[in-house]
Amino acid sequence: MALEIKLNQKLSQSLVMTPQLQQAIKLLQLGRTEYLEVIEKELLENPVLEDGREDFQESQGETERAVAEVVGDTTDLPAGFDKLKEELQGQEKANLDFDADLVTYFDLHSQSTGSSHSAVRRTEGDDELPPLEATFEKKEGLTSHLLWQLRTSELSHEDQKIAAHVIGNLDKNGFFALTITELAEETGHSEDEVFSVLKAVQSFDPPGIAARDLKECLLNQLELMGLSGTLAAKLVTDHLPKLEGRRYEAIAKEEGVDLGEIYTALQQIQRLEPRPGRPYSEEEPIYITPDLYVKKLEDEWVVSLNEAGMPKLRLNPRFRELLGSAQNAAPGEKDYVQDRVRSAAWLIRSVVQRQRTIHRVAESIMKFQQEFLEQGVSAMRPLVLREIAETVGMHESTISRVTTNKFIHTPHGVYELKYFFSSGIKGVSGDVSSESVKERIKALVAEENPKSPLSDQQLVERLKGEGIDIARRTVAKYREMLGVLSSTQRKSVF
Repeated sequence: MALEIKLNQKLSQSLVMTPQLQQAIKLLQLGRTEYLEVIEKELLENPVLEDGREDFQESQGETERAVAEVVGDTTDLPAGFDKLKEELQGQEKANLDFDADLVTYFDLHSQSTGSSHSAVRRTEGDDELPPLEATFEKKEGLTSHLLWQLRTSELSHEDQKIAAHVIGNLDKNGFFALTITELAEETGHSEDEVFSVLKAVQSFDPPGIAARDLKECLLNQLELMGLSGTLAAKLVTDHLPKLEGRRYEAIAKEEGVDLGEIYTALQQIQRLEPRPGRPYSEEEPIYITPDLYVKKLEDEWVVSLNEAGMPKLRLNPRFRELLGSAQNAAPGEKDYVQDRVRSAAWLIRSVVQRQRTIHRVAESIMKFQQEFLEQGVSAMRPLVLREIAETVGMHESTISRVTTNKFIHTPHGVYELKYFFSSGIKGVSGDVSSESVKERIKALVAEENPKSPLSDQQLVERLKGEGIDIARRTVAKYREMLGVLSSTQRKSVF
């Protein structure tokens, strides 16, 4: 077979992910916190960008014109732009005069007080105040709380080393994660020695700390309360699985006591802490700042963006001067200035597009979920990404990006935009949202008789009576998702 060289022409279309498009997609899927971090980073790295929140109204029109110019719009510049340089020079002179006034003021003040540092950093009456860092409060962690007790204990130096190993191997709930054998191998001591030290650590605060399982944790707390050998200790030692299953009558029959005594012992057990490390958790609560608000103005629901704390990006007014001076500069300098201006312009354009897209999608979602706004979760309707995508003219993947980590403040609380998308369950008058079904299950459980709780099958029958056709396994799944126990575990005997 002979080899030959040929030239062929082929016409095809392909989507090219330019850096600008990648940037726009990245900004679109970021949550509020991550978005602010990206913008702050760009403000630090790009000298052409600046935050114009203070005088945003005056600079907005000029920035939009500059952005349009860089990305290809040839519209004439607004009148008065040629005088910008003179105005900037006047501002620079005013700033220099202001700086000189400040230097003079601090020099005179330092001569009268004898210290230039105290003149700037302190005012009269502040001499006794602690530094700002000293006013911050930090929650004490479990490890530091136990180590403080260890340092004040009467354990020997070697035993303190073993105790430090015990404290270092506690999980977040305060349970000891190793065995006695593993601790002995880790410390190089006998099992009797490490067991003795473990018991010493178990006497520390909080009660029940460093236990190896739930039974030991509860028994240690009962011992510290002086209840060793009581019926409560007997129940924990021999009948813990039956207590979890609320089989109180079987326990009473086996122990030969009446239900009243079981109830008294049970009250003592219920006052114990099954996870002693919980009060010392160092996890801080996460506060969510909504990206949007929805409010009712007259008879219409209006969605608005939360612009509080958001930077107002603009091009530095000096960029034209920089471009002008770069004409006679070295090629590298000119390219750098042009690249920075182009990068800043594309970022501003991407930010504007991001905000518009989020607003459009949120507005469309709220139109679909107006019954939720009026009545709450129980009135939510089923919704899928395709419906919103068709309404706003975007792809489903774009809707998915927009609704991820974006939160909206509603009359019923703050929700992620993804929350409003749910599958449908057949009902008499049409499909019902799965979220509204969960809300109804929660309400039925809250209204039940504690001594005769509703089983999953009874919940199915109640829902069918309300026109919601649902399977028992679906009810069980929703109940578990809501954190609701089974009817056996919910039953109250006393």
